[in-house]
Amino acid sequence: MAVLLVGTLDTKGVETAFVRDRLTAAGVAVVVADAGSVGPPHFPPDISREHVFAAAGTTLANVVKANDRGTAVAAAAKGVAKIAADRHRAGKLSGVLGLGGSAGTTIGTAAMRAVPVGMPKVMVSTLASGDVRPYVGTRDVMMLYSVVDIAGLNRVSRLVLANAANAMIGMQANEPRPQGSACTQPVIAATMFGVTTPCVEACRRQLEPAFEVLTFHATGTGGRTMEGLIRDGLVNGVLDLTTTELADELVGGVMAAGPDRLTAAAIAGIPQVISVGALDMVNFGPPDTLPTRFRHRRFHHHNPTVTLMRTTPEENDRLGKEIAEKACAAKGPTAILLPLRGVSALDREGGPFWWPEADAALFQSLRNWVYGVEVIELDCHVNDPEFAAGAVATLRKLLG
Repeated sequence: MAVLLVGTLDTKGVETAFVRDRLTAAGVAVVVADAGSVGPPHFPPDISREHVFAAAGTTLANVVKANDRGTAVAAAAKGVAKIAADRHRAGKLSGVLGLGGSAGTTIGTAAMRAVPVGMPKVMVSTLASGDVRPYVGTRDVMMLYSVVDIAGLNRVSRLVLANAANAMIGMQANEPRPQGSACTQPVIAATMFGVTTPCVEACRRQLEPAFEVLTFHATGTGGRTMEGLIRDGLVNGVLDLTTTELADELVGGVMAAGPDRLTAAAIAGIPQVISVGALDMVNFGPPDTLPTRFRHRRFHHHNPTVTLMRTTPEENDRLGKEIAEKACAAKGPTAILLPLRGVSALDREGGPFWWPEADAALFQSLRNWVYGVEVIELDCHVNDPEFAAGAVATLRKLLG
């Protein structure tokens, strides 16, 4: 096995060679992939740029002829991602390390996102002090800010690049190992928000230690991460009790998880219990960031940086239909649980988001559109102990 070192050897060849030499001096096997397309490589790579672009379904000649930087970067990213995935499947990959600016970061992190969680991933980037969400995605990518531009070696870049190499060396020498019974129990993925925490925490206590419960904060990234781990085959069952990200996707909130939310378990055919936790709210930033078209709506100022907006009966009607359609498409055992006395800590009698007509629209829509999937209605609040007990009992039944 070897570390895949991704670099554009025409523009970042000196820096890539520096990192390679640090790794090899420590006894770490390295395979260098050249993702450049402009000038000649600074040194001969182990995986040529011709190979990289072929893996992307094109050729170096076509990329050079197009003479478009964006096209070249996109193709290089696609190629190194396929190479990394193929090497992982063949048991030849022990880590991925990349360095660069916007282009190098796009290319290097594409390879990192193509391999599973747990595989060491280090990206030295000029962009690492900003919004790294597009680059990290749902993987455990370690982003290291380069401080200075990656343009030659100097007293600062040598320190940063050496630290990146040392981090990878340390991860190669100290592979994480499970402790005790870890990694032996079936894995349950659960979704949680602050307003559904009592429910999910109660479920976790009832499931452990027979199951290992992975809890995901339903903030957009959390939902996408859970869906990704399900697609990777790491999850045995799902307690998707907090589907609030669907509301953000529908209405335009800041914590949407994309249109594929609530599909991975259905496609994988693993048992899932779905509920409607926190579908009473859409997430926005500080009050001065609220879209003008929503100024007349009902809001709750959660904290200085988060403003919550109550969903309407019309929106809940659409959300109910979406959940029903996705649940009914599931290949595996699926059940839907409805807490008839409120779907979040704010949605209870006397609470700021208590709106029985909106909840009723959600519940009725689910009843109208569901077929072939059991709908269990519980006369309690989502955070009541009875609801958690019902969710766990239902999941255990589906797991057989």
